[in-house]
Amino acid sequence: MEPEREKPARRPKRGRKREQAASELGAAAGALSGGPEREERRPEAKKARLSTVLFTENCEVTHDQLCELLKYAILGKSGVPKPSWCQLFHQNCLNNVVIFVLQGMSQLHFYRFYLEFGFLRKAFRHKFRLPSPSSDFLAEITGLQKKEATGDLSKTSEGSSASASSKGSINLQNDPIVQKYGSKKVGVAKCLLTEEEMKTFHFPLQGFPDCENFVPTKSNGSVTDSSPLFGLDCEMCLTAKGKELTRVALVTEGVGCVMDELVKPDNEVLDYLTSFSGITKNSLDPVKTKLRDVQRKLKALLPPNAVLVGHSLDLDLRALKMIHPYVIDTSLLYVREQGRRFKLKFLAKAILGKDIQNPERLGHDAIEDARTALELAQYFLKCGPKKVAELNLEALVNRQELHAAQREPGGPAGARLPSASVLDCLHSLGHKLLLLTREAETSELSSSIDCQTVTCLSNKEVLEQARVELPLSPFSIVQFSFEGLSRALTEEMNQRLISKWTELSTIYAGPFSKTCNLVAVKKLFKSFGPVQSISLILETHQPHFCVQYEVLEAAQLAIESLDGAVVEGDLIKVQRPVTELTLDCGTLLKELEQDSENQGAIYLSGVSEAFRERLLQQSSLLFGLEAVILPKDFRTGKQKTYCFLKFKTLGSAQRALSIFTGKKWKLKGRRALTPRHLHTWLRSLPAELRRPLGLQGESPPLERQALQTLNGDHPKIIAWRWGRKIGKLYHSLGPGTLCLILLPGTQSSQGSLPGLGLMGIKGEEESSVPGTCL
Repeated sequence: MEPEREKPARRPKRGRKREQAASELGAAAGALSGGPEREERRPEAKKARLSTVLFTENCEVTHDQLCELLKYAILGKSGVPKPSWCQLFHQNCLNNVVIFVLQGMSQLHFYRFYLEFGFLRKAFRHKFRLPSPSSDFLAEITGLQKKEATGDLSKTSEGSSASASSKGSINLQNDPIVQKYGSKKVGVAKCLLTEEEMKTFHFPLQGFPDCENFVPTKSNGSVTDSSPLFGLDCEMCLTAKGKELTRVALVTEGVGCVMDELVKPDNEVLDYLTSFSGITKNSLDPVKTKLRDVQRKLKALLPPNAVLVGHSLDLDLRALKMIHPYVIDTSLLYVREQGRRFKLKFLAKAILGKDIQNPERLGHDAIEDARTALELAQYFLKCGPKKVAELNLEALVNRQELHAAQREPGGPAGARLPSASVLDCLHSLGHKLLLLTREAETSELSSSIDCQTVTCLSNKEVLEQARVELPLSPFSIVQFSFEGLSRALTEEMNQRLISKWTELSTIYAGPFSKTCNLVAVKKLFKSFGPVQSISLILETHQPHFCVQYEVLEAAQLAIESLDGAVVEGDLIKVQRPVTELTLDCGTLLKELEQDSENQGAIYLSGVSEAFRERLLQQSSLLFGLEAVILPKDFRTGKQKTYCFLKFKTLGSAQRALSIFTGKKWKLKGRRALTPRHLHTWLRSLPAELRRPLGLQGESPPLERQALQTLNGDHPKIIAWRWGRKIGKLYHSLGPGTLCLILLPGTQSSQGSLPGLGLMGIKGEEESSVPGTCL
């Protein structure tokens, strides 16, 4: 049902593209990003620039990941690995790095004073969440604490046996393997993934909506330490329906390979992924075996108490469309810090002394990979967690990266270790880090001989020194202190901010007749986006509806589409609740739309599971598409019915929007309003926190006093004033300066608040900033 309208409304060498880690970034983005723009373009000189999309889990960048970028900005790929969460192109064209740290501020501060931070929200396209701060934020982001904990890795010998000699220099109690399993030997049952872990790592489980057609194994036995282990590995190809199975191998203890089958996919193959799978069209053409055949065979082969062993086994089981509750995943068994995983090839060499996945061979050998995973599990069970920890695998993988950098053509003979600190990287080039801070601030960083520290008495003096010193330093950190602001943000203010976004995402619509079709009206509301709740309001003379949406874009789209429209024969008005929290919603929505992160981003509602496939098929219609963001339900993992698309330019986004909302696609959409990291944060909040607080005005006797507090040291005035000052300082920086604004987050007796990072390169996209508030 659609409403009737009453009124109109040095040049780095080119390397392979990094795989996008975040699951919500669709494969369609990679397929469509290379389309030419219709606008004429003049040849431009090479400039340092950042990737449009950040490849982060839940939009959070850890302190270690931030350190990765800073080291790469200094040395480039010849000295350190590339950052795992973003891409920095033409690093040699960077001239300076400047970091502004707003100590005492958090993500909550930024959105509480969003309108006051006018320059920051417009100038920096990249925004990301930071974890809650530790005791020494500066030491963490520059890698000093990590270096101290790891020790001198250059003393670590090659090979697993030699690495054990370094066990005296590491603290085994801090090793993640010992922390999870203890130091004593464990049995099979202890190594199994729990049901909760299987949910976390997206293993197929019975009862989950996305596993309705999956085949369960005969897993009705109880697992003991003598239960049989089976190594499993699958190879896949890319079809119109996504990845599908092309080969499965199963090996077992003592017997060897018990199954090795090629499998014909049900859908047309778009890419055989031969470099990984080893599968070619010629090898698959004569195959008659289908997925159901291998499912039936596997179900017959596996005893009820079988334990499947594999590396990233969730992907194999999903390719098989089978459910098995007893699994050991070697990518999770050999635990690594901060959720990272060791590659199978690395573990095979470091633990077993085996070379697998030879690059000279066509693709991977599924039997070899399955056997390797099985042998890794057997080693862990035989030797125990303590001996595995003594191998110091983290040191070995760093050593391996160092050797790779040294072998690279043009790489320096003295390439730095990946675990080196930012200060080490600067020292290798003959530079020092400049730190401007207040005397009250102390950090391990300021005591280093490779750090030139300038201490000041106030934020104002820090600012004055920055104007003089920044043009002279290749790498600077400017730290301001706003500790008083964190005390001003109480739990009540946190609740009020959340309530504000809730009320902005809520609409009232009516009046409707008492005989209106309730089902049709509710369906119409849901067509604009995901609905949190729909309530029928009977307090009014004629019925009204109150609709709370999950996303701000859905509420705004409903207002724009339905206000003044005839629905079910009734002329209705659609509006937000009028409270103190929504009085400035017009200004706020306008500024959100102009937020640099939302430039070139659109919101679409009504997308189906086949949306990505359809995008691939009609890629010629869309130019400049860089990312497809398909949110999933946190509980079920099922794809939501809305998405965000990011384009290179605003013009490309507007053209795409007209296509998607046209007769062929029949979707509803508009320009995006919510930055991705904020959208993720708001969706993760418990429902009980998203309740309106109601009106809280000032009583008449206190009105003048309340107005007077808006002078001087009021947090809102401080945010506005220092946003302008930092903006002016930013404009004084030279082109090619990598600039980061870091709000580290806060710790207090009321709990911790996560931080926020803003990032950009001066001169990278000056034309995209729609004006500045200075």
